[in-house]
Amino acid sequence: MGIRRDLFAGEVLYRQGEPSDCAWLIEQGAIELASVQGRRTIQHGVLGPGELIGELSMLDGAPRSATATARVDTVLLAVEHDQFLERLEGSDPIVRTLVDSLRRRMRALMAALPEDAALPAEDVAIDDPEERSGIGKIRLESQLREALDSGTLEVRYQPIHDMHAHAVRSYEALVRWQLPGRGPVSPAEFIKLAEETSLIVPVGEYVLDRVVEVLVALRDQGVSPLPSIAVNLSARQLVEPGMARQVVQRVQRAGLPEGALKLEVTESRMLDYAPVAAVMRHCREHGIPFALDDFGTGYSNLTHLHKLDFEFVKVDQAFCRQMFDGPRAMAIVEAIVAMAHGIGAQVIVEGVETREQLEALGRLGVRHAQGYLIGQAAPVHEVLSGEAARGLERVAAG
Repeated sequence: MGIRRDLFAGEVLYRQGEPSDCAWLIEQGAIELASVQGRRTIQHGVLGPGELIGELSMLDGAPRSATATARVDTVLLAVEHDQFLERLEGSDPIVRTLVDSLRRRMRALMAALPEDAALPAEDVAIDDPEERSGIGKIRLESQLREALDSGTLEVRYQPIHDMHAHAVRSYEALVRWQLPGRGPVSPAEFIKLAEETSLIVPVGEYVLDRVVEVLVALRDQGVSPLPSIAVNLSARQLVEPGMARQVVQRVQRAGLPEGALKLEVTESRMLDYAPVAAVMRHCREHGIPFALDDFGTGYSNLTHLHKLDFEFVKVDQAFCRQMFDGPRAMAIVEAIVAMAHGIGAQVIVEGVETREQLEALGRLGVRHAQGYLIGQAAPVHEVLSGEAARGLERVAAG
């Protein structure tokens, strides 16, 4: 079943009595709902953009209680049963119990009605702002699924400057999403949305595939040595069954040299260290190094460095931007750099925007710098043509 469905005026989306496997969110147009009860046809009304239909049947798998017909040309997004069930199973047990209780009570009330009574409309317009917010989230999640299916997510590449080599030696792959009719969607918004469901896994695989394609294309262009490109993965993605093997197999099938692909571990929750360590060990044995991303914020803490063997520590951009705020700020940056070097890790500092910052980091022994001074995230054609690298080398040379 496709995520998006286009109907012409008069076309039937589903019929009364048919099995149900999803709900539908109306993007454009209008859907009329009607049911046949005995000899009568009951009109339940017309729903328009932003309304959800078929959700009760989706919850319990009961046959459709009404027929849904497009009044005009209409576009809908599917909300699949598994998509909702995943969110429900991840919610508080009390919420799950209440949802199940309300569903059973609604069905019991409908079954108790006389045969000639009009069934209550399964789908009604939503006016509450909080419910509207939930509908917006459902829409965005469905649109993200569609973007993955259609390959319209864009991967950009931000250069990382190697201060020892005075050149670009690596990039970070950053996923971007331009949503038709809305424009750019903040990565913080859609990545957080993806992390709430299993969508984060296909998003990670999507970026991984694009990065491998770029590395192969660079090799075919004769680029040697290949740059290292880092892909961000959450611990949830890393410990997904089979994920580590898939990463290694992608690298091996492409024939990439050791270090060409690097994985950056990000986490919004505490890490489950044992399985993450096992995955890191398996990947490292096949030449795939790891970086701890955004060190100094959230859950990226000293325990991560103690229990997991990272080759790189990426210092969050906030530290670079504040390093000249006073002696204490600079002392913290110095301590982080010394600590990372003490455990044998290389340091990458994010958020470098001025030459003064770059020079100060160089004096501290930092090898890698990333930020707007070095270069913004570039479209893939710039990476493949080498334009981004040449532009960085001009900046580094002053």
